[in-house]
Amino acid sequence: MRRRDFLRTTAGAAGLMAAPHIGHAADAKVLRFVPQANLANLDPIWTTQYVVRNGSLLIWDMLYGVNDKLEPQPQMVEAHEVSPDFKTWTFRLRPGLKFHDNEKVTSKDVVASILRWMARDATMGLPIKRQLDALEAVDDRTFRFRLKAPYPKMLFALGKSSTPCLFIMPERIAATDPFKQISEYVGSGPMRFNKNEWVPGSGAIFERFAGYEPRAEKASWLSGGKKINFDRIEWKILPDGATASAALQNGEVDWWETPLPDLVPLLKKSAGVAVDIADPLGNIGSFRINHLHPPFNDIRARRAVQLALSQADYMRAVVGDDESLWKEVPGFFTPDTPLYTEQGGEALKGERKYDAAKKLLADAGYNNEPIVLLVATDVSITKAQGDVTADLLKKIGMNVQYTALDWGTVGQRRAKKEKPSEGGWNVFHTWHAGADCVNPAPYIALDASGDTAWFGWPKSDAVQSKIAAWYGALDLAAEKQVIAELNQAAMEHVVYVPTGFFKGYQAWRKNVSGIVKAPFPVFWDVSKT
Repeated sequence: MRRRDFLRTTAGAAGLMAAPHIGHAADAKVLRFVPQANLANLDPIWTTQYVVRNGSLLIWDMLYGVNDKLEPQPQMVEAHEVSPDFKTWTFRLRPGLKFHDNEKVTSKDVVASILRWMARDATMGLPIKRQLDALEAVDDRTFRFRLKAPYPKMLFALGKSSTPCLFIMPERIAATDPFKQISEYVGSGPMRFNKNEWVPGSGAIFERFAGYEPRAEKASWLSGGKKINFDRIEWKILPDGATASAALQNGEVDWWETPLPDLVPLLKKSAGVAVDIADPLGNIGSFRINHLHPPFNDIRARRAVQLALSQADYMRAVVGDDESLWKEVPGFFTPDTPLYTEQGGEALKGERKYDAAKKLLADAGYNNEPIVLLVATDVSITKAQGDVTADLLKKIGMNVQYTALDWGTVGQRRAKKEKPSEGGWNVFHTWHAGADCVNPAPYIALDASGDTAWFGWPKSDAVQSKIAAWYGALDLAAEKQVIAELNQAAMEHVVYVPTGFFKGYQAWRKNVSGIVKAPFPVFWDVSKT
């Protein structure tokens, strides 16, 4: 049975059958939330998975946070000064900041948190680390960067929403090896994490921290006063869409982050449910390729995929036939934002070239070796993309090893650099929030120093030089020129293949108010009657 026919059938059944009993969400001081995926770990530096970032936003606070205009605003910081040459940045924390163990947040905690973050954030942390003369705690509330070269993007780096974000942890926790998971979850944000009630695959509990002092300003995305109106926020892991839909209709949960598109018409007809677009900036699907091992260490094999891949096929599988929800994008940046460009994107346009793709594979020496395709089947976006890819690779003559996993396991396995036949991989799918693709965050490549790149480990001096040029651009005109050249270089190297732009829905009970459109669930200012 085709996936969409199956979902239509279960959607109809969901209106007749009650979901497995969860318990009613009537308490106005408890919010029950269905996240996009299982919360398998909770170290926002160790992983780049959005579900971990979203949970972390409740537990840990940030130095800066982007608002709904994507502008970095002070959050834990009270004020900063920068030298005219952008080499010296001095920051002062606002008073009264506390961790969940009621210890004061100090500059030493901040410095340790930054050092751990820099080691893992290839987009913006590593560029700072490479040109760092010193990062010092001047006093309990003041810390300073001294750099060898100008870094005008500092505020955006410290407050960016793309993973891994910079969250402030106690010094003892931040001292954990960046390549090992933390085991203690003492935060600096508005909610405590109840580790004792955490059951991966089932749920997670967040409880209000009375010692958190919100900023006075009105909240906007990750900035301003993060005022929580609940004593408890309960995350319910419901990977089956029909079960989550029935639970929402029955009032057993309050908010569903990513309802399946096939179930949205049913939810819209439900008297007690509200449905709306989740994020105006949408998302960009991603076909991630392992550059370390054959066949995709050969650029001809990567270009074969690029020539054959139909973004329309992927987008219809992800969100359906409603073309108001998706579009083809021959580039890496978010449509309708200042840096969007299609320069160099010709390979993704027009009729798909299967014969040319087969020839490129032959030229690359491909000889029917298994292609290990990791598919997170518990997340509808990755499952849909994985199914299309399995069909695509077979069409161009590849031997596909479809490996069905949960998203948490994909998150662990994609970090493995071993050969695909020895526990590694060739291809996996993810997606990037449009808010993360307004700048070069998706274009991670290895530079000459051998620093860690994003999963797939691409290496391109041309791409890396354009990223470096963007960091140094001082105005929008300079940024646009660099980004157009970067888009072309990344397309030519096939860093990865974007599978299209799409928007998704969120759904909630109508007695819940304050839910906003954003690239992540914004829990502050939400309330329930």
